[in-house]
Amino acid sequence: MRITIFGTGYVGLVTGACLAETGNHVVCVDIDADRVAQLSRGDVPIYEPGLDALVTGNVNAGRLTFTTDAEAAVAHGRLQFIAVGTPSDESGAADLQYVRQVADTIGRYMTEYRLVITKSTVPVGTADEVRATIRAALDARDVSPEFDVASNPEFLKEGAAIEDFMKPDRVVIGVDNERAADHLRALYAPYNRSRDRCMVMDIRSAELTKYAANIMLAAKVSMMNELAQISDRVGADIERVRTAIGADHRIGYHFIYPGCGFGGSCFPKDVRALGSTSKQHGYEPALLDAIEGVNMRQKRVLFERLQAHFGDLAGRTIGVWGLAFKPNTDDMREAPSRTLMEALWEAGASVRAFDPEATGEARRIYGDRADLALCDSALDAARDVDALVVVTEWHIFRSPDFDELKTLMAQPVIVDGRNIYEPDYLRREGFTYYGIGRAAGNPAPV
Repeated sequence: MRITIFGTGYVGLVTGACLAETGNHVVCVDIDADRVAQLSRGDVPIYEPGLDALVTGNVNAGRLTFTTDAEAAVAHGRLQFIAVGTPSDESGAADLQYVRQVADTIGRYMTEYRLVITKSTVPVGTADEVRATIRAALDARDVSPEFDVASNPEFLKEGAAIEDFMKPDRVVIGVDNERAADHLRALYAPYNRSRDRCMVMDIRSAELTKYAANIMLAAKVSMMNELAQISDRVGADIERVRTAIGADHRIGYHFIYPGCGFGGSCFPKDVRALGSTSKQHGYEPALLDAIEGVNMRQKRVLFERLQAHFGDLAGRTIGVWGLAFKPNTDDMREAPSRTLMEALWEAGASVRAFDPEATGEARRIYGDRADLALCDSALDAARDVDALVVVTEWHIFRSPDFDELKTLMAQPVIVDGRNIYEPDYLRREGFTYYGIGRAAGNPAPV
């Protein structure tokens, strides 16, 4: 099939590379000429395991190309995917300006049937707006080629996106006619060999499904973080609570790990966007507001642990292990590390930080500053620090040489934001240990 994808960000690039891998001819279009040139060389600007090889292989095979020529891109694909960003505006609603621009572009250039598919995460009702925008552009040209609009939300986990696309749990297809449904069933046929994973529904239900999935997961995370706060106050151990409740098949073990809050491009933005949509329709979403409130408070917990231990943090040096919002990505959007470091700087402390992939992103965000040392290794980040904070649960942080670590640190204090260490073991090794909801030894929350 001939496919066009507008947007070469995370979703657009993964979608394009994976669809090309199954034999389709894919053109990805972007307004950023430097990014297009970079991708055309097979140089992928984001870190996602397996994506470099997938892009390079399909570029070399001629199945995947990148362009800034929107007119040629519209002419190329019968299927036109919209995979541009939908950032939060000042009110928390999704900003659809880029979606509208793409819809207008398709309407200005199409000359024959096109199926326009929103892959971006968009509020319920966006497909109607896309349809109206395309129709207005066609009317301005006084032409009337047929077209359909569909919703096909993505469910990709950063760090496992290739696997998620190639072996999906489900493929949600929102359409209002069988012609559009048939095109999308054919597109996803290679992923349905063992069983039919396609779930065909009306467009608005498909649009809501994406938000519903992310908000259910975000709710589980915030609920566990709320329970961790309670654990600290009543003297319980949240890890023992977690293993016990996870054994209940109605709850399960996924997304019930307490920590220092969630970040990334999806959960925070989607919670706010659905809340905004709800309020626009006259419904006050109390639980959505609470999910965000708990998460924002939880992102402060690492700083509060340090503050409770040291009191005045001015002049202290704090080691930070992990900058990305989760392992296997370099994405620092709304990452807990940013909340921690910015609070430390405001308090007059300095930071020594290490992340296997996100150092370049941290340098892009913060530039060069005297109170931030971006280190080349985990041990270097721990050198002469007053405390070490684990923010991201990369595997390389799970089993450090604690003897060497203790000799490097100015003070053997560890704040474990992901509960990856055993408190009793570290205390026996001579460390002062603070976890999330681990009660024993945690100072009273401030």
